[in-house]
Amino acid sequence: MKALIMSDSHGWTTEVQQLVKRYENEVDVIIHCGDSELDYHSLELKNIILVRGNCDFGNGFPEEVVKDVKGVRFYVTHGHLLNVKMTEMNLIYKAEETGANVVCFGHTHVPIALQEKRTIIVNPGSMRLPRRVSVGTYVILEDDENKIDVTFYSLAGEKQQELSKTFFK
Repeated sequence: MKALIMSDSHGWTTEVQQLVKRYENEVDVIIHCGDSELDYHSLELKNIILVRGNCDFGNGFPEEVVKDVKGVRFYVTHGHLLNVKMTEMNLIYKAEETGANVVCFGHTHVPIALQEKRTIIVNPGSMRLPRRVSVGTYVILEDDENKIDVTFYSLAGEKQQELSKTFFK
């Protein structure tokens, strides 16, 4: 299973379209963790799992999504309602409640990948307004029988090795 995970694009349309076009034939699912600042029904967000960020307005955006993709259960949220700037504990509790293998969130604009118990927690960082890194980022997550690779990339498609991690099952 392979997923494209992005967040916090804050009004960018061209960049979201380019990213989707780059990976649409390679991934099983595309996730946006909120603060797209686009209309829920915009063409740029078509066929993408979406959640509402604190900068998203209008109808359609759910606060959270639980989605099964090829044996992997994702819990997706923006994180602003779960106090993610202070702690990841609420994300861990949500993973336990929903049975999620992977938790995806945004809001902090800080790229992270960590494992808590058997759950992988991923913030792809911000595409437009990165914090604690010098470039906007997104993630390609690959799950196979033995491991999960969380690979961070710059918008130009350059691998960000220092952020990327492999977790063994």
